[in-house]
Amino acid sequence: MAIEIRIEGLTRDFGPVRALDDVSLEIAAGEFFTLLGSSGSGKSTLLKMLGGFDRPDRGRILFDGQDVTLLPANRRPANTVFQDLALFPHMSVAQNVAYGLRVQGIGRREQERRVGEALALVELADFGGRNVNLLSGGQRQRVALARALVMEPGILLLDEPLTGLDERLREQMRDEFGRLHQRTGATFILVTHNQDEALTLSDRMAIMHRGRIEQTDAPPRFFDAPANAFVARFVGIDALLVPEGIEAGGAAAVVAGQRLPVAGRAVPGALVALRPDRLALAPQGEGDAPLVLRIAEIQFRGLHSDIRARFDDGQGLVVRAPVDIAARLAPGDPLHLWVQPGGAVLVAPHAPSAR
Repeated sequence: MAIEIRIEGLTRDFGPVRALDDVSLEIAAGEFFTLLGSSGSGKSTLLKMLGGFDRPDRGRILFDGQDVTLLPANRRPANTVFQDLALFPHMSVAQNVAYGLRVQGIGRREQERRVGEALALVELADFGGRNVNLLSGGQRQRVALARALVMEPGILLLDEPLTGLDERLREQMRDEFGRLHQRTGATFILVTHNQDEALTLSDRMAIMHRGRIEQTDAPPRFFDAPANAFVARFVGIDALLVPEGIEAGGAAAVVAGQRLPVAGRAVPGALVALRPDRLALAPQGEGDAPLVLRIAEIQFRGLHSDIRARFDDGQGLVVRAPVDIAARLAPGDPLHLWVQPGGAVLVAPHAPSAR
């Protein structure tokens, strides 16, 4: 049965380093939730807290309203698939999967039934007698999943499980996680630094930075309404412009003397984030008041070209353009840009809670 998770004010220090800084979060039962961030952001520390492998200095963790903060890992209704998989090399596939059941004293016949179901779930029904050392990387990954799922956890924790796999296998296993989530109905929590995995799999996700959560939302919202400049840059919105002014009500901003309709809420020091996927080249004079910049550099990238352009005040951005169109342009030429609806968003310069 899926379990609801509530995290209240978790803080964890390792000497002078604050790994978690007053983190609070709610995860719905049956949700696929992802903790996304770069190395050192605190996401793995938070996952260890949820799994019972570490304890906070302050704060609480509740599963379905029950405080489990001090409960050890072996007494929590959660199982973890670690990055290194941690399979027992001297055991067969079935023995690896059955290990947790044996520790719990489950009878042999029930063990065999549940191991068979778990292996079938990950499409390894005929692999029970195999030596785990002779399996491919993807098959070993599935054994680790089966070993976690056989315990019928209400929560499945996935700690960078696809790191080290080649791209084809990574995509295959990513799809496998999504399928297993639908079939098991458990609460899945994935820790990753890979945005593709997070965006593809998550019902919701949180971006972490320096031990804090910068934004929690459904994946599209990180692009439609990034919480601040850090989040915008993290998801690939690199064009962050300082406006000369913002109209009353925040309907438009003025950048280098040019009026630009914007979405979002005006806050002190707000920046204008331009989504690269909603910028389009416009022939001179075409469209509804396109932005006008000056081309600084054109870089050929194979299937496209990057055009670096600047406003009159020196602020710049990069536009991706078809190679044949970029070939007709040169540094010094004017560049006319359409900003499609929702392409310009006001964002806070930093997180409101930043120290």
